[in-house]
Amino acid sequence: MSGERRAARPTNLALVKTTPGAAAQDDRAWVSQALCRGTDPDALFVRGAKQREATVICRRCPVMRECGAEALDNKVEFGVWGGMTERQRRALLKQNPGVASWTEFFDKRNAGSVGQRLGAPLKAKG
Repeated sequence: MSGERRAARPTNLALVKTTPGAAAQDDRAWVSQALCRGTDPDALFVRGAKQREATVICRRCPVMRECGAEALDNKVEFGVWGGMTERQRRALLKQNPGVASWTEFFDKRNAGSVGQRLGAPLKAKG
């Protein structure tokens, strides 16, 4: 499982290690800026409709994109990550099965028109 730990209720966002190696610490520097880092995990790792309520925490978070990419890259199954519920992440993974890096995917999306929806399939330019 290459250093991956899946937990339905981790005690702290900073403790969830999903990517092994020295480079992982640089890649996860964003965690210290997450608005939810001090939030009770019970508020983020909820089921059903309560997940939508939990996404409110993410709306002003400066690292929402990085958090969402982390969860998608590692196929995290539980909790709210990057403002996305479990169902929303599953839908993105299903709609875009060939994505190797969600950070790059989001960067390309941001380069497109502002009005594009996050869940819409990415179209090649040119």
